[in-house]
Amino acid sequence: MTPDRHGSAVITFPNELEVVITREFDAPIALVFDVLTKPEHVSKWGATPPDRMTECSIDLRVGGNYHSSFVTGDGTVFSFSGTYLEVEPPVRTVETWRFNCWPDVEAVETMELQERDGVTTFTWRLAFRDKAGRDHMTGFDGRQDSLDEMEAILRSLLNPSRT
Repeated sequence: MTPDRHGSAVITFPNELEVVITREFDAPIALVFDVLTKPEHVSKWGATPPDRMTECSIDLRVGGNYHSSFVTGDGTVFSFSGTYLEVEPPVRTVETWRFNCWPDVEAVETMELQERDGVTTFTWRLAFRDKAGRDHMTGFDGRQDSLDEMEAILRSLLNPSRT
C-alpha cells in the first residue's frame, strides 16, 4: 500500500434516483471487505471526529440486519439501519438503507469490490425509491472522511509496525 488516495473518492449521479461513490484502496479485496463489514472496523470509520460512533451491530447474512448510530459534536444522534438482501464475500453486499432523519426515504445500498493488481475498487451505490428521496443526498462531507479513515485502517492492518 504505497499511494495515498486521501480525498480521492469520485461521486456521480448516474440518474435521478442514484448516487454512486467510487474509491480505490491499495489493499487486497478480502481485507477491504472485512473493513467494510466487521463492526470492529466500521465503528472506527463510520463516524469521524468530532462525531463518535455509539452503536455498531452487523449480522452479515441474507435476512440479517445492521444498525449504526453516532453522535455529532453538538449532541445530535444519527443512525442508519437496514436488512441484508445479498451477501457475497468478498465482492458484494446489497441491503436496504434507512436514515433516522429521513423516515420516508428508502433506498437499496449496494457495495461492490473488484481487485486488480493489488488495488481494490470500492463502488458504493444508493438507489432511491423516488426522486424526492434521492434529492436529500446533496452533502457528502462525512463520506470522504470515512473513506480516508478506511484507508488509514487498511494501512495499519497491512503495516502494523508503522502505526
